[in-house]
Amino acid sequence: MTDRIENLAEYLVENNIKPSFQRMKIFEYLIKNNNHPTVDEIHKEVVSEIPTLSKTTVYNTLNLFIEANILKGLYIEENEVRYDAILFDHGHFKCTKCEKIYDFEINIDEFHTDALSKFQIKEKGVYFKGICPDCI
Repeated sequence: MTDRIENLAEYLVENNIKPSFQRMKIFEYLIKNNNHPTVDEIHKEVVSEIPTLSKTTVYNTLNLFIEANILKGLYIEENEVRYDAILFDHGHFKCTKCEKIYDFEINIDEFHTDALSKFQIKEKGVYFKGICPDCI
């Protein structure tokens, strides 16, 4: 993803987002660290560069990015939202021991069932939980 975005400010403007310093730093963190972070994890990392950054600003910025379709929220656990800057279709595997989330390729469009033929699908997601090879 970082290969495609040469200028963060221009990318945000192209997506109708005012490129404030805080927004650019938050987005830069997301595209450089594909670690599916939580709000707390993003705040902890970015606050070292911007000491006055609040968690509310991080939360509001992430919601703005989601509304602009430049970020996805992952809802693998009921009480936890993680964020993903990879926008192409892919699946996620969450290790129940180390809690790391792994991306994997999948062709979601190949999944088809007649049971959903009359539904309007707005979002597709594939999530697995289990134990990763490092924890086995």
